[in-house]
Amino acid sequence: MRIEILAPAVLADHVAGRVAASLRAAAQARGQATLAVSGGRTPGRLLARLAAQPVPWDRLHVFQVDERVAPDGDPARNLTGLRAALLDHVPLPAAQAHALPVEADDLDAAAAGYADVLRTVAGAPPVLDVVLLGLGSDGHTASLVPGDPAVEVVDREVVRTGTYQGHRRLTLTRPVLDAARERFWLVTGGDKAVVAATLAGGGGDLVAGRLRRDGAVLFLDPPAAAGVHSA
Repeated sequence: MRIEILAPAVLADHVAGRVAASLRAAAQARGQATLAVSGGRTPGRLLARLAAQPVPWDRLHVFQVDERVAPDGDPARNLTGLRAALLDHVPLPAAQAHALPVEADDLDAAAAGYADVLRTVAGAPPVLDVVLLGLGSDGHTASLVPGDPAVEVVDREVVRTGTYQGHRRLTLTRPVLDAARERFWLVTGGDKAVVAATLAGGGGDLVAGRLRRDGAVLFLDPPAAAGVHSA
């Protein structure tokens, strides 16, 4: 895992540029590019910067890493933020924006259907070009949270979770995240300093620490990196 510490004023632009470059390279090499985006409070600024980058939108497929079970347009939905920051501002074909179907009555069937789409677009097993990950203060990533059975699932690409912070969720599983060609972690804020240091130092017993480390890049702002310097 590589670690890059950047000032808040340049962090989002820098990571957006890296993501855009990877997507351009993927489209040139394979005719299309795939991006999976996590929820949470951190990605919005990055996604807004990505909207201004030169990206082959007509050849890009955007997936969600995870999503809360909530109505369409609900502020709790990661899709709501993804639309506001990115999808409403770029010429991405509507059929290439793949929202997790959390409004379905049968979440297990919805997860299986999303896995079918992943395999159709990104291969079987699916290999995404770029995955954007965040890190919770409890060490979770995606919606793989401590103690949830979803953490242990390795024979499916998408699963439902139990209730966490008031919502059930759908999430990509560890094998899909591990298989991505590039994994970019974006972690900001002093409240993440302890878990960021643990992840940077090997992962410890964090759920996030169970993901594949080689080839991943951990982008931090100085407050989040405070513990990394002494780790």
